[in-house]
Amino acid sequence: TANPARYSKQRTMDMRIAQIEVRCCRHKAVQLAAESLRESAEQTGLEFLVVTLTTRDGTRASSFGFAGRSARGSGELAAAAMRPFLTGRDYRDREGIWQAFRTEDRWWNLLPIYSYGPFDIALWLLAAQAADQPLYKFIGACRDTVPTYCSSLVLPTPQAYAAEAVAVKGEGYKAYKVHPRGQDFGEDLAIHRSVRDAVGPDFTLMSDPVGCFNLEDAIRFGRELEHMNYLWLEEPLFDENIHSLRELSRVLDIPIVGTEVIAKHPYSVAECISTRVVDRVRADVSWTGGVTGVLKTATLAEAFGVNCEIHTSILHPLELVNLHCAAAVSNCSYFELLTPVQTFAFGLVEPLPVADGIATLPNGPGLGIDLDWDLIDDCTFKIL
Repeated sequence: TANPARYSKQRTMDMRIAQIEVRCCRHKAVQLAAESLRESAEQTGLEFLVVTLTTRDGTRASSFGFAGRSARGSGELAAAAMRPFLTGRDYRDREGIWQAFRTEDRWWNLLPIYSYGPFDIALWLLAAQAADQPLYKFIGACRDTVPTYCSSLVLPTPQAYAAEAVAVKGEGYKAYKVHPRGQDFGEDLAIHRSVRDAVGPDFTLMSDPVGCFNLEDAIRFGRELEHMNYLWLEEPLFDENIHSLRELSRVLDIPIVGTEVIAKHPYSVAECISTRVVDRVRADVSWTGGVTGVLKTATLAEAFGVNCEIHTSILHPLELVNLHCAAAVSNCSYFELLTPVQTFAFGLVEPLPVADGIATLPNGPGLGIDLDWDLIDDCTFKIL
């Protein structure tokens, strides 16, 4: 029998956003060498945001956010745009908020592609927590486990890539993706051959050159990868190089993967799918517009029989949201983690639930694993 008091209490809850906090954070213990990111200077500490939304009745949810080079710069932009936009809105109106933000962003903000994601994530977490459901169950679960693979940073030698691939395989991960050095065609081929020789003919490998080729070299490179039995070739040309990517997809048998840094998903991705610019698309909760953006892009791709491979969001609290999304769609093959995994394993009070290369979804409400607020407090250098 329904409990009238329970429903009366629900009706009186005020679900409008009352407060928005953006923390600018720097984890000083994470040191990333310039070469590992194909950058010009070493990063002394990894910067990130933590966004918290609080409703008028005191309910709150928080999400990590990507910050690029500057948490202060990213945070100030996001806070200035999102505080007046979100304050007073009902967190259950996620679709209306997402649609309204598209117009708001076009008229005056033009924020970086990673700005909206943490706010959308927090809206979803507020709703999942209120329903006392894990996020992936609240969305609508497709599965409870997801195969997991590791992606390299940029390493100094072919032998270093080979050794890391062997270690990844030994730890039970289901695949390994190479981010080559991108400075010399022959060296990049040697890296990929070294990795294949090291792990044997049957272990799944992928390649992600991050836009370092022109069309002719990408065709040559892709044909070599076909001979080496690589699963896919990701972003060999920049994502916006539509004409050349379409031609590359046409002439190669190996699947071409892209769209991870194209703004305004799913609209920008629709043409890439419908005219076969790439064979598989990319999305993630950081760069695609949060959970809402990922679900829209994945559903669009599914309608065309195309996989939406959810892309790493680097920071483990964001990776956990990616995992929930991967478990809620049918057309994502893997859960992706950057390696060394321990470099980015901060921000949660428990490790990501991955064992023997299989990620198992947590059962607690919302994220299912709490954020590590002691670490967040230690890393916070400004609150907006």
